[in-house]
Amino acid sequence: MRPYYDHAGIQIFHGDCREVLPTLATDDVDLVLTDPPYGVAERTDRASKGRGLLAPCYDFPPVHGDDEPFDPAHLLVFRRLVLWGANYYADKLPPSPSWLVWDKRDGIPSNDNADCEMAWSNLGGPARLFRHRWNGMIKASEREKRRVHPTQKPVVLMAWIISAHAPAGGLVLDPYMGSGPTLRAAKNLGRSAIGIEIEERYCEIAAKRLQQSVLPLTGD
Repeated sequence: MRPYYDHAGIQIFHGDCREVLPTLATDDVDLVLTDPPYGVAERTDRASKGRGLLAPCYDFPPVHGDDEPFDPAHLLVFRRLVLWGANYYADKLPPSPSWLVWDKRDGIPSNDNADCEMAWSNLGGPARLFRHRWNGMIKASEREKRRVHPTQKPVVLMAWIISAHAPAGGLVLDPYMGSGPTLRAAKNLGRSAIGIEIEERYCEIAAKRLQQSVLPLTGD
C-alpha cells in the first residue's frame, strides 16, 4: 500500500489494519503500542447530550468498530505488545502480570468517570503505574490543545512506554492510530513508527501533528 504520510522514519497508512498488517514484516517491529476499540459503544456525543455548561466538551463521531466485541487475535502475532483497554477483552488474551495502569486523576477526587485506564502487555516484569492528570480540561500536558479524538491519550503517556520498551532507533507500530499520539511520541524520542487508521480524518490530523517540530515531553 502507498503510505498516506511518509517522512523521517514515520509512516501512516489509511485503511483497515486487519488488511494492512499481513503486508508488514512482524520481526521488524520492536513494539506494538495501541489503543483499539474496546467494544463498549463509547459515548462520543457529550457536548449535545448531558454535559451542558459544566466544562468545555465536544461531540465526535462514534469510534469505528466500537459497536462490537473486540478480538485481538490479529495482534498476537507480534512479539511485544501493549494493548490499552484490555480489561474489556482480557478473556481473549494470555494471562500476564505485566499490566500498565495510567492514573489519570493524580489526586483529583473521583467522579462518574474512571479513575484510571489499564493496558495489557506481554513485556514481562511487574505491573507499573504512570501518574499523569488528564481529567477533561484539567490536564498536566497539552493544556492549550483541544481534544481531537474521543478516546485520545496524552503523548507523554505513550512516550513513557516507548522510552522503556522500544530500543533507540527501534520501530513502533500502532495499528489503531487515532489522532497519532503514539507516532508523535515516537518522533519525539527518535524512534521509527508506523500508524494505521481506518478513518481518514484522523490520518490527516496525525499527519499535521507530525509536521510540527520535535516537542517537549512535559508541559504544553
